[in-house]
Amino acid sequence: MPHATPLITTIVGGLVLAFILGSIANKLKLPPLVGYLCAGILAGPFTPGFVADPKLAPELAELGVILLMFGVGLHFSMKDLLSVRHIAIPGAVAQIGLATLMGMGLAWLFDWTFGAGFVFGLALSVASTVVLLKALEERDLLETPEGRIAVGWLIVEDLAMVLALVLLPALAGLLGGKGGDLDASALGLTLLITLGKVVAFVAFMLIVGRRFIPWMLERIVWTGSRELFRLGVLATALGVAFGASQLFGVSFALGAFFAGMVLAESEFSQRAAEESLPLRDAFAVLFFVSVGMLLDPRILIEHPLAVFGTVAVIVVGKSLAALGIVMLFRHDLKTALTISASLAQIGEFSFILAGLGVALGLLPPLGHALIIAGAIISILLNPLVFSLLDRYRVARPA
Repeated sequence: MPHATPLITTIVGGLVLAFILGSIANKLKLPPLVGYLCAGILAGPFTPGFVADPKLAPELAELGVILLMFGVGLHFSMKDLLSVRHIAIPGAVAQIGLATLMGMGLAWLFDWTFGAGFVFGLALSVASTVVLLKALEERDLLETPEGRIAVGWLIVEDLAMVLALVLLPALAGLLGGKGGDLDASALGLTLLITLGKVVAFVAFMLIVGRRFIPWMLERIVWTGSRELFRLGVLATALGVAFGASQLFGVSFALGAFFAGMVLAESEFSQRAAEESLPLRDAFAVLFFVSVGMLLDPRILIEHPLAVFGTVAVIVVGKSLAALGIVMLFRHDLKTALTISASLAQIGEFSFILAGLGVALGLLPPLGHALIIAGAIISILLNPLVFSLLDRYRVARPA
């Protein structure tokens, strides 16, 4: 009986390489995620030796995103979300707009079309869920005022990208890509349906999920089985995320976040967080490995200036935009710096947008490669950005 299957090979190879290189990175006083990304590069199709399955790895990574957002939801409440709406909504929208314009400016220098520049800029505007939450968790910032703003900002970005992924195929013809043009009424109807699905999902979770999920877990606790409780928590996180995607068209991450948030109001939220923690950490590692697998190192040699410009927009341009926006809302410098550091990277939604842009004939293959390179380099630089923030916090304690 053969034992080497793509799924097992990808999980085992990814985790073993991540453990070895993560340990080396830790020994060199570097964040372990640097080792995880390097493990992904080694396991990818562009380097010799072991090659993990490039289709399975992103799906396994998506499990990490789901479990991580579920864990964040367990420490978040609707009250927390509403308390930051005055800055999270306008701030995220303004930051997406400014970052998109910066990306379009860079694309203009590459002599790309307007449609290519729009998709490129949009992909550079949205931060990675996993990277942002990992950085906040490591510094115990998730439940601070700035942490709540960052998470609220992330949720708004997530909703904006859900709309973008729905509307981009409809607008592809107008932007110079594949697909037929839609008139204003058809486009408006598409937007209305998408918003209606999101509202329906939130209402369903607040009305039905808020009652059923805690009630179900309470019944499981009465059985006295820790195994069943752990299974119930995982089934809730994954089931709601998948159902939200299939029935309401929202992202896995958003569905998992609301599943955690409705469970946060029950007395079992702390236990649920503890039970799901090991799997959250393991699949978060696979996320970084899957990101590393996407990088073709040749782009760093063949297009160094383009890569530098892309990274500059992500790490410098987007961060300065977020810093200015938060300061305009009269928040202190420490909060503004935390938000700007949190957003100085891109990740999973950027890859999805880039892939869709290429499929629609909007984004050239070079744009897709630049987004991947920009994501990996910005993720590698993000711990350095946060270390500078940590030094500022030590120098100027609250």
